[in-house]
Amino acid sequence: MDNILDKKLKDIGIELDNRQLEQFNKYYELLIEWNKVMNLTGITEYEEVVEKHFVDSLVLVKVCDMKDIHTLIDVGTGAGFPGIPLKIAFPHIRVTLLDSLNKRIKFLNHVIDELELKEVFTIHGRAEDYARQEDYRESYDLCVSRAVANLATLSEYCLPYVRTGGLFISYKSGDIDEEMKGSEKAIQLLSGRVEEVVRFHLPGTDIHRSFVKINKVKKCSMKYPRKAGLPGKEPIK
Repeated sequence: MDNILDKKLKDIGIELDNRQLEQFNKYYELLIEWNKVMNLTGITEYEEVVEKHFVDSLVLVKVCDMKDIHTLIDVGTGAGFPGIPLKIAFPHIRVTLLDSLNKRIKFLNHVIDELELKEVFTIHGRAEDYARQEDYRESYDLCVSRAVANLATLSEYCLPYVRTGGLFISYKSGDIDEEMKGSEKAIQLLSGRVEEVVRFHLPGTDIHRSFVKINKVKKCSMKYPRKAGLPGKEPIK
């Protein structure tokens, strides 16, 4: 199993030691075990999990130098993607995983214990609520999200967590031109500026991916995020 993972990660320029490879394989085993009793992923074959979850999480290195990142929050982390793969591959980063479903948080806490990961924290709740708390607001070098939501909505969830000079990077699939146009006002109001959109195929697959890399140019107005539920129901237009 290690050979598949090792080779696919080397294809994107990431080399791991044996302990890190073991952590990924243990993570896979826990994902499959817990998936039998709760819905964590529809992808369960080892090679597919490696491609569509592990490599997909780590291909962030195409757009971000992880040596420069010391604090990271993963908003809507689900089963821990991309936050846990990023932590395993780049153990110097202090990672916060946020999810609104408590049973997923229980799974993530179990993964953190079993993999003996340090400086990884889980928070259960809504992105809009934690973004107003002093301990979290504008505290992170990088906010990432693979969550399935409109970019205008995601920007309102995520940009308030990013320090001035930091980054919000959204993982997207397929054609996002229209979504980009529809999110311009939201990104501007939330003190962000799009630096680049990087489009590519996941290595060895025909899966289209895009990264939207957004710089946080100044502090965010305290008007944002709006109260819980509004960014999803009424995205800024």
